[in-house]
Amino acid sequence: MAALLVAIVGLLCGATVGEAAPRVVLLRVDGAISPAAVDFIEDGLRTAEKQSAAALVLEIDTPGGLLSSTRTIVQALLGTKVPVIAYVAPGGAGAASAGVFLVMAANVAAMAPGTNIGASTPVQGSGADVGGAMGTKVKSFTTSFARAIAEQRGRNVQWAAQAVRRAVSVTDREALEKNVIDLIATDVNDLLAQADGRTVMIEEKEQILRVKGATIVRLEMTLRQQVLSFLADPSVAYLLMLGGLLGLYLELSHPGTLVPGLVGGLCLAISLASFQVLPIDTTGVVLLVLGLALLVAELFLPSFGIVGGVGVIAFVLGSLFLFDASEPGIYVDRWLIGSAASAVSLVMLVVATLVVRAMRGRATTGREALVGCVGEVRSRVAPTGTIFLQGELWKAESTEPIESGAAARVLEVEGLTLRVAPVGPERVGEE
Repeated sequence: MAALLVAIVGLLCGATVGEAAPRVVLLRVDGAISPAAVDFIEDGLRTAEKQSAAALVLEIDTPGGLLSSTRTIVQALLGTKVPVIAYVAPGGAGAASAGVFLVMAANVAAMAPGTNIGASTPVQGSGADVGGAMGTKVKSFTTSFARAIAEQRGRNVQWAAQAVRRAVSVTDREALEKNVIDLIATDVNDLLAQADGRTVMIEEKEQILRVKGATIVRLEMTLRQQVLSFLADPSVAYLLMLGGLLGLYLELSHPGTLVPGLVGGLCLAISLASFQVLPIDTTGVVLLVLGLALLVAELFLPSFGIVGGVGVIAFVLGSLFLFDASEPGIYVDRWLIGSAASAVSLVMLVVATLVVRAMRGRATTGREALVGCVGEVRSRVAPTGTIFLQGELWKAESTEPIESGAAARVLEVEGLTLRVAPVGPERVGEE
């Protein structure tokens, strides 16, 4: 009986221990830091708080991203109620540019063997420096931002400044030696084992991490966040915008076709949704609209391509200035701009040429098609009579008498009356 009671007590204790096992939320931040990443991380922090998680692990592998998005994430990490462990992994991964700030802002910073961190100098998406006075301002602000984070988390302030000003980068071993990170872990379980028992500051209070052997809850991006991440790509937004403009242009040049207009409108609407999360330069937008307007004007103005050529130039310049260059990490590759803008402009000019030819060409259907045709006079036209043309008898008028059996050319159609003039010995029906 005593043995049975001991067994029951043991089972109950085991159940209690199992229920009390800590929970850790794991987020994989892979790719550019964008508004989608902001939404994903903020959702993860809220989930960790609701589940009373012992910690939130950010597994990071990023080439960088938007400075504005990075600042938002850092503010969330510094003000969270849940301890955050940043982990650069797996082997071969890196925390470059914006990733440096995320790692430094975490309560515990770790890296996997064979990873690297650094090179957080603000640059444009093409890799070019942000030059001029704007470049100096951005670099100075980013340096102070990095130093402030390092000071708050007790990390190497001097290295943080060098990562911005001199774009220094270090391996996992060097980062540990320079007090950039706290530990090196081979995997998540090793990370939690080493982080267990460490003291971190949460809301200005000391808290001891209890994460060894914790249950790991992996969170994935929602469909909305995945779509947002796709649309936050400047190249995707630019191509959608070009597709939208091209579709609307084809609809304007060929009214009633519907499909180009519907597809173009949809692409344009999606691109506008992308622009809501991307920094747009109004100068670029104005130039793009001007370029489109000039290309449309080429349909109606006899400029021999001059208006269209200026429209193409405005279109390309608008593409180059579309995104705000003061926002590091947002840029459309110049090769893509040149190729796409050239292709779209070429299509627009070809369509314009065809439309102009059609508008200036002679009508082939309806009453307008009768102008220029030659028919046979059936009753003397002086000044009125009848003419046989295209299998029908028409009332005809002429300022000169035309005898029956002679040929007459149609000059104008007024209702059911043809204004005609005598012609030479041409065959009836000849144009």
